[in-house]
Amino acid sequence: MKNKFVCIHGHFYQPPRENPWLNEVEEQYSAYPYHDWNERINAECYARNSASRILNQEGHITDIVNNYAYISYNFGPTLLDWLEKKSPDIYRSILEADEISRKQFNGHGSAMAQTYNHLIMPLANEQDKHTQVIWGIYDFESRFGRKPRGMWCSETAIDVPTLEVLTEHGIEFTILSPYQAKAVRKLKKDKAKPERPDDKPSSETVKAREWEEVSGGRVDPRRPYICKLPSGRSITLFFYDGPISQGIAFEGLLNNGQLFAERLVGHFDNDDSPQLMHIATDGESYGHHHRYGEMALSYCLHTVNNNEDVSLTVYSQFMDLVPAEYEVQVEEPSAWSCPFGVERWNSDCGVNTGGNPGWHQKWRAPLRMAFDWIRDTVAPVYEKQVSELAGTDPWTLRNDYISIIRDRSEENVHAFIRKHQGHELSDEERVRLLKLLEMQYHCMLMYTSCGWFFDEVTGIETLQDIAYGARAVQLLEELTGHTYEDTYVGMLAKAPSNLPEYGNAAKAYDEIVRPSKLDLKRVAAHYAMASLFAEGPNEVDLYSYEARSRNFRLFKLGKYRLCIGRVQLRSTITTESSELSYAMLHLGDHQLLGGVRRFEGDEAYDAMFEDISQCFERVNIYEISNLMDKHFGSHSYSIWHLFRDEQRRVMNNLAALTTEDVQSNFRKIYNNHYPMMVAMRELRIELPEHLRVPLQVYFNQQLTSLLHEKRPDMNELDQIMKEAERFKLNIDLVKLAFLMTKRVDEVAVQLESDPMQQAHIQKLVHLLKLTHRVGLDLELWKIQNICYMIYRRYYSHCLNARISGNEPGLASWCDAFDELFDLVGMSNIVDELPVQESEASTNL
Repeated sequence: MKNKFVCIHGHFYQPPRENPWLNEVEEQYSAYPYHDWNERINAECYARNSASRILNQEGHITDIVNNYAYISYNFGPTLLDWLEKKSPDIYRSILEADEISRKQFNGHGSAMAQTYNHLIMPLANEQDKHTQVIWGIYDFESRFGRKPRGMWCSETAIDVPTLEVLTEHGIEFTILSPYQAKAVRKLKKDKAKPERPDDKPSSETVKAREWEEVSGGRVDPRRPYICKLPSGRSITLFFYDGPISQGIAFEGLLNNGQLFAERLVGHFDNDDSPQLMHIATDGESYGHHHRYGEMALSYCLHTVNNNEDVSLTVYSQFMDLVPAEYEVQVEEPSAWSCPFGVERWNSDCGVNTGGNPGWHQKWRAPLRMAFDWIRDTVAPVYEKQVSELAGTDPWTLRNDYISIIRDRSEENVHAFIRKHQGHELSDEERVRLLKLLEMQYHCMLMYTSCGWFFDEVTGIETLQDIAYGARAVQLLEELTGHTYEDTYVGMLAKAPSNLPEYGNAAKAYDEIVRPSKLDLKRVAAHYAMASLFAEGPNEVDLYSYEARSRNFRLFKLGKYRLCIGRVQLRSTITTESSELSYAMLHLGDHQLLGGVRRFEGDEAYDAMFEDISQCFERVNIYEISNLMDKHFGSHSYSIWHLFRDEQRRVMNNLAALTTEDVQSNFRKIYNNHYPMMVAMRELRIELPEHLRVPLQVYFNQQLTSLLHEKRPDMNELDQIMKEAERFKLNIDLVKLAFLMTKRVDEVAVQLESDPMQQAHIQKLVHLLKLTHRVGLDLELWKIQNICYMIYRRYYSHCLNARISGNEPGLASWCDAFDELFDLVGMSNIVDELPVQESEASTNL
């Protein structure tokens, strides 16, 4: 029997990025060319690990495997929630991997749970610790269909109270850094009879059981340890191998899968004792931080799995195979990325990302104080108001709220209320109860660890946490009728920024967070503006709001547009609803003027409608502004009040109206000055800025337009690219490759749904030849997966048809598919893999 085991753990996590008022991730420009960082990292890492390539010595693909099935992994619950909504195929692959792993590891799944939203457990109060673990367990069970035995603590941050909470809720093990072990000793063996007549241990036994200090990372990571707790419970701890884990993250170990495997299996002792070589790193190392890292991982797993002396395993399997023989004391509080305990999330301890020399983190302590103030101010209001509404303990109710977070359907909300109330609440009571619980939800989210991890208080991760705090404060104000925001902002003013343009977090709050705040009136304003540009009302879901049009009229006079209407809005989060009336005027370009108010009856609405519409028909445009004030008071809105993604769409549409004029002018520059520019090129004189910049804009636009065509002209594309190269113009190859990848993927999905449709294959061949011709670096991951699946299912039959000559159509398909296979770099797979008339295998 093999007694040497290897386990690779991946901690896959992104902080929650959703707008707190919309429950949707809005565009993040720094993730270009992707919409947001979740989308980008999914493409670079999470997706790729679900179908990773194993290459041979020639660099040819020999298999495609689901890495998650052969490693230990945890996914942040909030990340899984995003994947479930935005990338359901990858989400399913992650869940399926756990099912596959149970077959590989004798019933033990490879997935672990995680504390819910990655807050630092030792810095949380007792109630929050329990909620984090309860929510993490519930989320795991609802997805993976089984109870978790292990749980990942955010940043591996622990103290004894945290371990107590884990064990109280049935968690059996967790993973820690070797620097979190303080001392170890041999466990005392329980025996039915004493070994010696006098029942006294020998001096050798006493010496063997003395505590041995192992601080500074000196613990042996190749065995499990028992940590005995004051409650009498205990938990198994695994301390990962530090040097190899560091090699993954920072030393380029993922550059070669073979060396990766050799490094793992080369650290065993040459004796017969059971040993576990295991590492733990951010899962994003495998593809995002290190491009093609997922393939190094696949090759490593493949190599280890074929080693006669070593077995792959996961923690729960190893824990059952090899009971712990040592107990351990832990450093507390401690975490894997701070040598000062957990001060990275609490003070200016000097630990940072290292990318900004001279910057301080004096903002960390004031930020935590501000959040603690929100938490402690909210708690008594929450307790009092819940006790007035519900017949259950307020904190038990909060712990159970995860069932609503996972399923916000109306039926589930009613079931939740009946469970805790025994009867239905009135509409007003239901809204109040859900607001109270949602306030607590955002009190959890505002503590997400990434808010303190980086160097600057105005970074996107920190502002995200500040926004969650703002949402909690807004709900607190709605529930009490008192003002709290000024106190919150005052506390943020004590968190200094490293950037002179901000000075402190309060200014960033005013400029970035406050404009994002929503209420039903602002949602109605967004709806009205969107309807204005869509030239009609939409019965749509606006992220976490349902909008139903009750009345709508659109008026046009030249470049001016006016819409007037009523809309019924309902929050899918709190179920709060209201009918609102609006008027919105577009003056051309980006100039908008509008007002919103609660619907106050037909008489008031009709009066507003008549006043504003008649004024518009008289082309008395500027008098409308006075009428807006008359009917809507100070509730005026502009394009700045659109949701961010809609802002971009509207502004792009408005800008598109000018594109033709700009392109026409740039085309004239190109045509009129072409002879001079050619002469300058031949004389090796750089084009002056006033010629080069218009040409770059013109050429990039031409290429973008060409790639949007159904069947782009290869010759025209080639000619434009060559001309741009001659004039040394900067072409946005990243954007062009991104657009072409999307085009190729769209056609590949069509082929997947109808594999025998040769027209799809021919279109893909055309597009791929086009990109090869101009040197665009496409992401072929999706089309390779689809081609692999088609090959395993259909190629054998078509190949036989080609050989026999009995079915010319299938033989022709086979020829076309061979060409496509070659263009996506997989022609060798025909020789490398046995053809199967079945689903694509994910077996190593």
